[in-house]
Amino acid sequence: MEFTLVAAVGVISIVAVAAFSQKLGVAAPLSLVVVGIGLSYVPGVPHPELDPEWVLAGVLPPLLYSGAVNMPVVDFRRNLKPITGLAVVLVAASTLGSGWLFHTLLPDISWPAAFALGAVVSPTDAVAATSVGRRLGLPHRLLTVLEGEGLINDASALVLLRSALAAVAGTVSLWGIAGEFVYAVAVAVVVGLVVGQVNVRVRGRLSDPVLNTAVSFVIPFVAFVPAEEFHASGVLAVVVAGLVTGHQAPRFLRAQDRLTEATNWRTLAFLLENAVFLLMGLGIKTLVDEVQRDHLDVGRAIVVGLAASALVIAVRMVFTAPLIAALHGDTRRAARVKPRLAHIQARLDGGHTGPDVDDRVDTSRRRGSGPRLDTEQKKQRFALRITRIAADVEFHLNQAIDWRGGVVLAWAGMRGVITVAAAQTLPEDTPDRPLLILIAFVVAATTLLLQGLTLPMVIRKVKIPADDPQQLRDDVEQLLGELALAARDVLDDPQLHRADGKVYDPQILDQVRADSRIPDTNAAQIPKAPHEEADLQEQYLELRLRVLAAESERLLAEREKGTYSSSALSRAQHGLDIESSRLQQLATADPLD
Repeated sequence: MEFTLVAAVGVISIVAVAAFSQKLGVAAPLSLVVVGIGLSYVPGVPHPELDPEWVLAGVLPPLLYSGAVNMPVVDFRRNLKPITGLAVVLVAASTLGSGWLFHTLLPDISWPAAFALGAVVSPTDAVAATSVGRRLGLPHRLLTVLEGEGLINDASALVLLRSALAAVAGTVSLWGIAGEFVYAVAVAVVVGLVVGQVNVRVRGRLSDPVLNTAVSFVIPFVAFVPAEEFHASGVLAVVVAGLVTGHQAPRFLRAQDRLTEATNWRTLAFLLENAVFLLMGLGIKTLVDEVQRDHLDVGRAIVVGLAASALVIAVRMVFTAPLIAALHGDTRRAARVKPRLAHIQARLDGGHTGPDVDDRVDTSRRRGSGPRLDTEQKKQRFALRITRIAADVEFHLNQAIDWRGGVVLAWAGMRGVITVAAAQTLPEDTPDRPLLILIAFVVAATTLLLQGLTLPMVIRKVKIPADDPQQLRDDVEQLLGELALAARDVLDDPQLHRADGKVYDPQILDQVRADSRIPDTNAAQIPKAPHEEADLQEQYLELRLRVLAAESERLLAEREKGTYSSSALSRAQHGLDIESSRLQQLATADPLD
């Protein structure tokens, strides 16, 4: 009964604090940490312990999966350089720098233990940063980089932590750490790919949205557990499985299943991520009591924690400068490549081939590998590849990250709950273990509150331009035009007929032709059958769903080309899903209901 009461009060508190934070314009995680710290010193308030295994194996997988499944793969691929730079290289640099600092300030701990604590404080938590960024209108690309960093850096840090803990026992070398890192990444990617592909195909056979969503709740653990059993990175496997699922879901899962799953996952992620921030604050008094019970110096922990906070902030700032310079290099290369690509595309669009095309696609034919049809297929694949490259070039030119974005990236390196949870995985026989855990908490709390509360001011000061809303509207309008062409191809097909071989009623054709558009996502209405007769309604639903299926296929084809922004694609997909879901419900409804 006590646990039930605490859980109920906790959920109500999370919702109340989150709602109040929205009115104040403050990210909910920041408010929850402050509230938790305050409540931890109120007599009678329970102090539940933040079990590290519960966080790392129970909370982290679903949170990462929820974020990955909503991350467009094309955005992740286009930002792979800054994401891997921040999530891998910067994490390693922060681990080395922090480890040196901890060993210097705390000479009683060994080098491996110092590096283990350095790995603990190295990963950032993107929840607060992206929450502030969305509210203040940060460009989509910056948000993608921050979210991608948050998805990957936990895996990097935990692998380094595992290696450092092995080094504490004297069972690993420098080359062993590098080999373990490569192994952990490779195996995790394979596990994630397999789980993601099997996930969408199995769930695609389930017709009940409740069962479908229930299965989705265990997918993060289906990816996490095998990867961990293979001594790979379970969290990276979860991220890969989420990316694959999000990318393949429109092709295999029904619209109703995707909408239901998205709502349920948003709710679950909201409760989990905010609960752990509240628990993080509630745990401060327990940490302080443990340090004092072991006759350790709380003030020393605070000083070392503040010094480590300053170091990780400084390392991130120093690292960001060459990263932005490298991204500028990508932009310059894109500008150089663009005319050449435009020339090739013009020849392809005009039906000309010549050396720009034939030299690339006819190589296999000259080697005697296939007939003319195979050559035409190769030309089509080559044209698609050129379109993708041209779209990537436009992306780097139109969404370049300048020094303003670099400042925001540099200041958005808040630490969070993973730092506190990972610190508690330090072996029990680690010298001054409570002191080290408190240091990690100080780093997490200092960066979270200092940078989180001042990030809005930084964003306003640098005056970073938001995405152009008119450009998004133009993209959506042009994309809707492409989908309308797909609908017209179906309706103008002279071979169009019903599933039973009969022709459609002309009134139904006219009605579907008029309704073949993506509705406004804020005011979508269930289409009414043009007549009350059951046969006409059945015709309408059958033909309308057929048109929506064709539009969905065209949308997937446009996504493969990469010419439209992920925001435009998401809006169009959401509109299609809403209309398809409602029509599917009508088509399967009991006539007596």
